[in-house]
Amino acid sequence: MSVACGLECVFCVGFSRWAWKRCTHVGSDDSATWTSATPEEFEPIPRISRVILAVYEPDLRNPKISPSLGTFDLNPEWVIKRVTHEKTQGRSPPYIIYIDHDHREIVLAIRGLNLAKESDYKILLDNKLGQKMLGGGYVHRGLLKSAAWVLNQESETLWRVWEENGREYDLVFAGHSLGSGVAALMAVLVVNTPAMIGDIPRNKVRCFALAPARCMSLNLAVKYADVISSVILQDDFLPRTATPLEDIFKSVFCLPCLLFLVCLRDTFIPEGRKLRDPRRLYAPGRIYHIVERKFCRCGRFPPEVRTAIPVDGRFEHIVLSSNATSDHAILWIEREAEKALQILREKSSETVVTMAPKEKRMERLSTLEKEHKDALERAVSLNIPHAVSTAEEEEEECNNGEASAELKTKKKNWDEVVDKLFHRSNSGEFVFNDNVVPER
Repeated sequence: MSVACGLECVFCVGFSRWAWKRCTHVGSDDSATWTSATPEEFEPIPRISRVILAVYEPDLRNPKISPSLGTFDLNPEWVIKRVTHEKTQGRSPPYIIYIDHDHREIVLAIRGLNLAKESDYKILLDNKLGQKMLGGGYVHRGLLKSAAWVLNQESETLWRVWEENGREYDLVFAGHSLGSGVAALMAVLVVNTPAMIGDIPRNKVRCFALAPARCMSLNLAVKYADVISSVILQDDFLPRTATPLEDIFKSVFCLPCLLFLVCLRDTFIPEGRKLRDPRRLYAPGRIYHIVERKFCRCGRFPPEVRTAIPVDGRFEHIVLSSNATSDHAILWIEREAEKALQILREKSSETVVTMAPKEKRMERLSTLEKEHKDALERAVSLNIPHAVSTAEEEEEECNNGEASAELKTKKKNWDEVVDKLFHRSNSGEFVFNDNVVPER
């Protein structure tokens, strides 16, 4: 009897400790040790957020949504293409192509999940754990198919616009929620096969994933951190949910129950086991975490932005918060990102400047490059499956350059690349080849 009472006490104490740790875990804890972002590196994010918001607007001259600035700072004349749900035929979320001449960028922005569209659910449901590999890691199959389809439709347009602007503009892929996963995998495809778009160099390709879906394995998330930037607002549930996306949206009407069960399950899975699972998907790239709430404090505080390329502890724990779903909204992300940028600029202006702005910018770029190399080396030291060291990464880039030169020599066009990624069905439609990895 005394033994049973003792075991019961141990169980009660253990469960109480677990409940306390889970209930007191707040979103800001995930990035407590990260460094603050600079206004120069964070500057594109509020602007790109508004480009994504423009996808939701059928007419930018008479917008229905009011961003933080009160109006869209986009020129409607620079929107060169708008693709709706009807035009995508369910193969991709709607998107626009926007040329930002002020910032010398060509932006392909993709909207998030539309709860009223069955086709969006089909994209999410088209995946099973460990079903699809790409470039030495696992990716979400449905999002990859959608990314390849968009490239099949728009690569010639992007190539032409990039050439018309002197091959000097940056090519930016941006998306929110469902669209963030599509945008991230589009960036990976273009970086690995630059001949698709005129041999565009890696440093000209960028991606901004807002409220990102977990769409690629850890080695790929770290590998492409110099290209992809993920933006997470405080307690957003999606980047923290390792449960497959298809299970989340099957349980969308009982999401709090699902999140609690996931929280309970992941608590008892050792960190090392999670890291060694090559099929486990993560939010892609470098992460910018916007923090605006504190533990046991009411209301929102002035937002701060923390950034890092985490390997272990990469948003692994669900936050039991009433804001877990509201922090996923693109409108809130845009508003808080704009506030955070203004605060960063104010702090920067108050700091005593000891070097020229150009030198300061170069120093930060050097720091970002070093952080990426350190993250690659840490992934190797932790025995992350398929992780590559800095030397191996440089060798792969050289191989990509040689492959692009070969494609150019053989005069391969996009149609030939599409034939390798797709095959035509009996009805004449393009169907994704499951066993094909894009050329490296």
